[in-house]
Amino acid sequence: MMQRLFAIWHARNLEFLRDRATLIFTLLLPIMVVVGMSFVFGGPERPLFKVGVLAPQIDRQANPFLQERYVAFVPIGNESEGLRKVTHQQIDLLVDLRGSARYWVNTDSAKGYIIEKLLLAADPGARRQPVTGAAVRYVDWLFPGILGMNMMFSCLFGVGYVVLRYRKTGFLKRLHATPLTAFEFLTAQVLSRLCLIVFVTGVLYAGIGAVIGFHSVGSVALLAVLAMLGALSMIALGLTIAARVSSEELVGGLLNLLTWPMMLLSGIWFSLEGSPRWVQWVAHIFPLTQLLEAARAVMLDGAGIAQIAPNLLYLAATTLVFLAFGAWSFRWRID
Repeated sequence: MMQRLFAIWHARNLEFLRDRATLIFTLLLPIMVVVGMSFVFGGPERPLFKVGVLAPQIDRQANPFLQERYVAFVPIGNESEGLRKVTHQQIDLLVDLRGSARYWVNTDSAKGYIIEKLLLAADPGARRQPVTGAAVRYVDWLFPGILGMNMMFSCLFGVGYVVLRYRKTGFLKRLHATPLTAFEFLTAQVLSRLCLIVFVTGVLYAGIGAVIGFHSVGSVALLAVLAMLGALSMIALGLTIAARVSSEELVGGLLNLLTWPMMLLSGIWFSLEGSPRWVQWVAHIFPLTQLLEAARAVMLDGAGIAQIAPNLLYLAATTLVFLAFGAWSFRWRID
């Protein structure tokens, strides 16, 4: 028994070591993640609070409060934009230090409560202004992110591994003998997964909404269109990974390489407001970022199709690009 066990163990080790792509990727992925995260989250100690300042540029000498440590001061172009950000807790406080100081704070924000105390300690004469509009709880802001993350995993892993299994079992090889084209096969996979994801997301949206009563003021029909386009884009992205690869380890590594940056940079858990410009630029490349940005605009601000049209166009364009590339690079059998 031990000889058989050792023989299988040895054969599996040789199989893994001879798969050069998987071996290299297994070694490089942790290094790439650590190096990438060190660039994103490294450097000097990060601020604890984010404060919006109504000014084109911030002069640290204009007010004692602007010299507080561990506070990131972000210039805000206009009052309406700043009020929206502080209401949605994208910033912890909004201040106007021109003339007689005044500020806006979200009363449901714990960090807003603390930074307000720091402001009043530095400038006791600052006048408190009520935040216009209904306060948005963190759970209201987080809810689209949780749904989007669930969609991301279902789209990428649900499609990638299915196509890989079809290829390894020889099912694709048999399909290749039929008149079916790669584009037709991939389109069918996309539509099948799309129906499942839209159904599950709709059930979660209605079920969780009935339990926690989340804040949503926009059109449900527009949210449905947005969910379909977002799902299509991420499903097509998953298909591009599985179009040619025949190694389960490599597919898993590549999918993780996509999901981890999206989880960290797409704004699922926290806003990227105040982060370096290049981080925000990289984040907007991901379909999940476009999906969440538009979903929050619809649910929290009541945005219409005109406001989220750039996000919709981006998702539609990436869907076509990913699907076309997947069809072009698709491989029916293992060489």
